Amino acid sequence: MNTTATNFTEEFVKLNFGKVHMMKSGTGKPLLLFQDDLGSPGWLPFYEDLARSFSVYVPSHPGFGKSERPDWMRSTRDLALSHLWLMKTLGLESVSVVGIGFGGWVAAEMATMCHHIFDRIVLVGAVGVQPTEGEILDEVLLSGEEYTKLCFHDQAKFEALYGAETTVDQREVWEVNREMAMRLAWKPYMFDQSLPHLLGGIDTPTLVVSAEDDKVVPASCGRRYADLLPNARLEVLHDCGHCADVEQPVELAALISRFVS
Repeated sequence: MNTTATNFTEEFVKLNFGKVHMMKSGTGKPLLLFQDDLGSPGWLPFYEDLARSFSVYVPSHPGFGKSERPDWMRSTRDLALSHLWLMKTLGLESVSVVGIGFGGWVAAEMATMCHHIFDRIVLVGAVGVQPTEGEILDEVLLSGEEYTKLCFHDQAKFEALYGAETTVDQREVWEVNREMAMRLAWKPYMFDQSLPHLLGGIDTPTLVVSAEDDKVVPASCGRRYADLLPNARLEVLHDCGHCADVEQPVELAALISRFVS
C-alpha cells in the first residue's frame, strides 16, 4: 500500500467501552476527520495536506480497523454517541469536522444530538439520508475488493493505494469493517429514517461535497443534505468517484481549508 508517511503519531485512546485507534498530525486549529466504512490503510496524502494548516485527528470508528469492537453497539447513533465521548476525552469542543461517506452520516448524527459541538461541518459523499433518486450501492452483494474498486473513478488510483494484487491482510480488514457496518446500518440500509426530520435544527455552516462519478452514493443524497440543512451549500468534484479523499486529495483539501479557516 502506497501512503505518505511523515511525522504523524498513532495512539490508542482508552474509553470505558474500549480502545479507539487514532492518527494525528499538524498544528493549529483542530480538525476532526471521520473515515468511510472502508477505513484507511494509513496516513494519506489528503490528511497530510490538511495537516499543513490544522491539527488533524483521524480516529478509527469503534469496531473498525484497529479500534476495539463494543459488542453492545448496534446503530449508527450508538457510534455517534461513542464519538461524542471520545471528543470529551480529548478535550475537543466546537471544532470543525470532516465526514467521508459513512463518516459523514456519523458526523450528521452527532450534530443532531449536540447542535454546537461543531463550528463547521463538511460532508463528503455522505450516506445517512435515503436517496430520492437511485440507491446506495449494497456492498454485501460484492466482495470487499470489488466494492472498493467501484468506489474509484480511476482504477489506477485504486492500484496505487492498494496494489495491483491486494493482500490477505487488507481483504481481512475490509471484511471486518463491512461486518461492523452491517451491524450498525443494515435495516434500513445505510440511512436513518428519522435523520431528515432532525437536520433542520442544525444551523452550523456546512459544506456538502458530492463526486461526479460516485457509483456508491447517489447525487440525490448530497442534494438532500444541502436542502435539509439550513446553512449548507453544495460543491461537486469532477473526475472523481466515492473515494474523493484519494482521487482528488488536493482539490478536496483546498475546498475544506477555505471553508473551515
